[in-house]
Amino acid sequence: MTMQLIFEALASPVRRKILAYVAHHELNAGEIAARFDMSKPSISQHLQLLEHAGLLRSEKRGKYVYYRQAPDTLASTLTGFVQEICPVGRPLRHESAALAKGAKKTPKKKAKGAALA
Repeated sequence: MTMQLIFEALASPVRRKILAYVAHHELNAGEIAARFDMSKPSISQHLQLLEHAGLLRSEKRGKYVYYRQAPDTLASTLTGFVQEICPVGRPLRHESAALAKGAKKTPKKKAKGAALA
């Protein structure tokens, strides 16, 4: 894994949002895809890139693959930093933290054409 892979992964607003969603709570691929207005294969590509960059870990359980943020790495530190300066990442991290504490929040789908910044 190179720093270039990490920075390429963090360059995408979609991938930063995915990382924010799994910051404190693991989600399966379907749960992640449900939060975006894009195809499941596109989300799968983003997940693979994040995993290849060392930012995510995956675990297959039954018919589902669960994703969580890679713990205690320089990459996760950089991810946390980017999420703090990214205005979109902060609310998603709060949602992830609430899920980790057992609170149930239903994500709101963005209207088509909404910016992913």
